[in-house]
Amino acid sequence: MKYPARLLSSEEEIAAAFRPHWMAVVLPTLVTVLSVAAIITVAITVDAPEVWYAIGGIVLMWLIVALPRWIKWLFTHYVVTNERIIVRRGFIARQGKEIPLEVINDVAFSQSVIERILRSGDLLIESAGEQGQSRYTDIPDPEGVQSLIYRLREARTLNLQGQASSVEQLN
Repeated sequence: MKYPARLLSSEEEIAAAFRPHWMAVVLPTLVTVLSVAAIITVAITVDAPEVWYAIGGIVLMWLIVALPRWIKWLFTHYVVTNERIIVRRGFIARQGKEIPLEVINDVAFSQSVIERILRSGDLLIESAGEQGQSRYTDIPDPEGVQSLIYRLREARTLNLQGQASSVEQLN
């Protein structure tokens, strides 16, 4: 899903937009496959009226274990623009967080061995805002995102300094 252009400022451009890494849906996918296999097995092998209870139990387990993780993955969006970092989460109730690039003090990433192999990891963004630190998990290529944020922040800082000096020259 593309980030709506109507929510961007006039000169703002999207540098990267992504969902959490696909690794976040491996377990729900496995549970889904096993649930479908169990339903088929039960439907073929059991002729008793209790088959519906078994199928209902399997579906209920799937609804509790897999569906919330799928929804969380599907409705979480990360957007990095030339002005800010935007995080949107939620299916029915929505949450959003925006961090202007100029208030970011530090961006750190961490990866386990498995995450490094799969090019996934966590980002810790430290800013001068109320919250201080924001941790984002299951980020695809966290090292590349960290580098992108630093490059955009540097370009933004130079751009703002250039605008300030031209305003001073006009006065």
